[in-house]
Amino acid sequence: MTDPVEKCGFVTLLGAPNAGKSTLVNYAVGAKVSIVSPKVQTTRARIRGIFVKNNCEIILIDTPGIFKPKRRLDRAMVAAAWQDAEYSDLRLLLVDAKRGIDDDTRSIIDSLKKNKLTAVLVLNKSDLVKPARLVELSARLNEIGFFQETFMLSAATGQGVDLLEDYLISAMPEGPFMFPADQVSDLPDKLLAAEITREKLYMNLNQELPYISTVQTDSFKEDEKGVRIDQTIYVEKNNQKQIVIGKNGSMIKKIGIQSRQELEKLFECRVHLFLFVKVREKWAENPEHYRSWGLDFNA
Repeated sequence: MTDPVEKCGFVTLLGAPNAGKSTLVNYAVGAKVSIVSPKVQTTRARIRGIFVKNNCEIILIDTPGIFKPKRRLDRAMVAAAWQDAEYSDLRLLLVDAKRGIDDDTRSIIDSLKKNKLTAVLVLNKSDLVKPARLVELSARLNEIGFFQETFMLSAATGQGVDLLEDYLISAMPEGPFMFPADQVSDLPDKLLAAEITREKLYMNLNQELPYISTVQTDSFKEDEKGVRIDQTIYVEKNNQKQIVIGKNGSMIKKIGIQSRQELEKLFECRVHLFLFVKVREKWAENPEHYRSWGLDFNA
């Protein structure tokens, strides 16, 4: 009896900000590998979520939401998304079914057509929209763009995700696995830890804190007692620092507790987390941050 043929391929997720790309990656992988928040352009790093099903390894590339860039960081994120899309075996265009066709989605479809790239249409959050509306939206999108297939699902609940996974498996090329079968991401632990804390920062200060803030893991040390993680939260102004710290340190303590609890689940060990807040004007002009995220500083 011959062994089943192995398959392996890359799938890039494209879409406007908050279309649900990170949520879909996390659900398919079965672990938190990409952070989620209501703040637009949350995803910055080029994150690969990995899952194995039916002797097929699929590497899902979670890209930043594609939008009209205004700053250097914006340009770098959008450029990385298109670079990943060009070299992937398959592309998924996620559309928030509740929001419908916005300018960002139209722009993505135009760019796909211009670069002669095909894609699979995924109408996410379909559980929040009436069936007639879904059918109408699907028809309109297929009129303005060419899609190999159309799927309607909810990444938050998992409804319909299995059908999409089966399609991806059928479309992947034959080839050996590129990662160990039990690996869920290629993101280094230091960067993943920083992303988890950044998620808690955004979740607690979505309205108060500007998009232009970041978290850096300064040290990540493992021993028999667990992991000690030292992180710095960088903001651009003194008043932002006070917002992050909160009255009598209440906010930074809350963020630290939430982040530590999730990190302990993720790393399956005791985590000792120490957070510091620093003001660094124009931190987004530092090439070092771009290298750690896998972004081109000069994009």
